[in-house]
Amino acid sequence: MGHVEIQLKLGNPVDPTRKPLERAALVDTGATFTTIPRSISEELGLKTIGKRRVRTATEFNTLDESFASVEIDGNVTVTPVLVSEKPDKILVGVITLEALALTVDPTTGRLKEAETHLLFETGHHASSASVWDLQR
Repeated sequence: MGHVEIQLKLGNPVDPTRKPLERAALVDTGATFTTIPRSISEELGLKTIGKRRVRTATEFNTLDESFASVEIDGNVTVTPVLVSEKPDKILVGVITLEALALTVDPTTGRLKEAETHLLFETGHHASSASVWDLQR
């Protein structure tokens, strides 16, 4: 399918005085977390809330963890992000895509709206239903 490149806005959800940044990003469906360069984290004034040990294609690393507001195609969420010294690009991971209800369409190589599923209990067994089912 190749690479899925997008435009997004990143912001600091706890400091509205900081202007959101518009940047190009690469969607990485093999990545759990969204990863941003340290320079962007510093420009937005994001606070480190912890550390996360991650495996890359070639090694293990421990990265700072923070959170940011992310807007893609008009969809907005606050999502965990990892801060790295190495990539100079923003990599959008699956947690962010799920939170935004977006998925990659393999036929077009673009993002599209995803169906959101909820798991809830009905009586003695768990059941899966989409948001669309619950609205009926």
